Parts: sequence; structure tokens; C-alpha cells
Amino acid sequence: PDSQPKSFLAPPAMALPGAAEAADLARRVAASPHTYAHLARVGDKAILTSPDGDGFLMYAVQGRAWIAMGDPLGTPAERRELAWRLRERAETWAGWTVFYQASPAHLDLYVELGLSLLKIGEEARVELSTFTLDGAARKNLRNTRNRLVRDGYGFRVVPAAEVPALLGQLQAVSDAWLDGKQTREKGFSLGRFEAGYLGGGPVAVIEHAGRIVAFANLWCGAQHAELSVDLMRFADDAPAGAMDALFVELLLWGKAEGYAWFNLGMAPLAGLHARALAPLWNRFGALVFGRGERFYNFRGVRQYKEKFGPVWEPRYLAAPGGLRLPRVLAAVTTLIAGGLSGVVQK
Repeated sequence: PDSQPKSFLAPPAMALPGAAEAADLARRVAASPHTYAHLARVGDKAILTSPDGDGFLMYAVQGRAWIAMGDPLGTPAERRELAWRLRERAETWAGWTVFYQASPAHLDLYVELGLSLLKIGEEARVELSTFTLDGAARKNLRNTRNRLVRDGYGFRVVPAAEVPALLGQLQAVSDAWLDGKQTREKGFSLGRFEAGYLGGGPVAVIEHAGRIVAFANLWCGAQHAELSVDLMRFADDAPAGAMDALFVELLLWGKAEGYAWFNLGMAPLAGLHARALAPLWNRFGALVFGRGERFYNFRGVRQYKEKFGPVWEPRYLAAPGGLRLPRVLAAVTTLIAGGLSGVVQK
């Protein structure tokens, strides 16, 4: 039982949600205004749920690190209870409690848990009520969209019920994209191409003559609070600017549907400063952001999202400090890369 201390050499197997829990989990995801709640549908994370209400927390175990994806979801009381339950479960197995992509709104909770905070990047969100293609700043986006329309490309949002009929086309686009990027499916903070996951929500597509050339699956937040995407993939012969056009169409569609925000996701290591008196992690992160394109286009990700005029908000890693931190960072990286081999290849 969990109440008995265990050696770290014998950690428990994660109990992933099964068919019996699917309906309850779907209800909780649908009730959340935060779109990252949809990561619970991927099936690669264990779930802690509140006994009353809609709150839940998703996490994975990598080595000694028990890593929650994002903040706990639910009411303030549910979030606190779920965070402490994860801390107590990790401690029982001599593990370390970690929260990845923690938001500023709940930093007091992580301090209460005794965790250290490291800024790991900034999340970009577009306020849809003010988004427009008018003006000189959006000229390139406007021209890209108009060019694709002239060339016969169309945009539509496919309802979840109709997605299974398109899985063959979507699979072909996804496979070509993965081959072209010389990469494989990631995990933990990202979804993956899987029929059950893709069929759980709407999918936006760019088509030409009835053929899909680009797509993105949508995450829709409750009360139209937020709209976001997970997988964004395009075919080898997709026109230049297809991703820009897809984003523009989604922003305009979300605005027309009454969503408040469009979440563009995080720009890793953005917003860190290399000042002489800044913490060592900030100086190291700023150095990688500026000169690390050999491994990952950190600066390019920030610049790409900036063209849509987002509001930037910091994101943190809440984790034990000191000598444990490098091992925690390695554990998070391994989870996202889909395994140690993914890290080594990168």
C-alpha cells in the first residue's frame, strides 16, 4: 500500500487511465477552461482526480522524478489537495515532486510545497477580440492568406464526429511531416498521432482539390475561454506559408466562435536574462536561447509566434533545487523526447 515506505529501487508502475475511467476523464477535460487539460486524453500520463468536482492532475514518473504536466486543474481547494497528494505519493517512493510549465498564478502553492522555481520560457496567448489582419504589421500574413485562397486552397474545421473518416489522409500528411523533419512522435507535453486521440476533438485542415495538405487538431477550452492546437503537420508539397495561413484562419475562426484567447504555446527559454547578477540558470538559458540553434531553434520559435501579436506570460519549473536539478531536467527532457534515445539523437 502507498502508506508503507518503499525503496526507490522498486518504484510503482504508473496506473494509466483505462476504458473504465475514460468517461469521467472526458468530463473533467471538457469542464476545464485551460486547453492543456486535453493532454490527459493522450494516455501516457497517470491521473489524480478530486473526489468531488472536476479537478485533476496529470503526471508521469521518470527515474526519481514525479512530474506533473502543468498546474493542477480545478478549484483552489482541489488544486492544493491534488498537489499535496502528488507530493505525498512521490515522497512515499523516495521520489522528487516536479511541476512542468507551472504558471505564475499558483507560485505560492509550489513555495508551500517546498519547491524551487526556475523560469523555463514564456507562453504566447493572442487576445482574439483585438486580433485583426488590418494594418502594415499584418501585411505578410494577409498576403499569404490571400495567395492561398487565389490558388484554390480552402480552410475548414472538421467536427470530431467526422474526423475518423479522414484519418487515412491525416496519417499520410503526418508520416510525411515526421519523415521530413527526421524526427519521431514526442510525448508528455505534446500529443501524438493516434486514432483515438485525434478523434476526440475537431481538426482544422487546409485542402486543395479535396486533398488535405496541412492539419492541426484543436483543443477547445470550456466557456470559450481558450482555443489552442497540438499537432500541426503539413505535406511535402504544401504551399509556402501553409502554416501561417492555418494559424491565421484559426485565429479568425476562434474569434468568430467567441473564444477569448488563442494559446500559441510556450517559447522555451524565452525571456531569460544574462545579466551578471542573474541566477546561473537564467544566464545559461539566455546563452542557449541566443546561440543554441544547432540543437533547437529557440529564437526562431519566439520570433514566429511574435508575428501574431501575443501577450507573453512566464512559465516555470517547480522542482527540488541543488544537485537534484540536473537530474530533474534530464528526466523532463527524456519524457518529452519520448525516451532517452530521442534525447541522444537530438
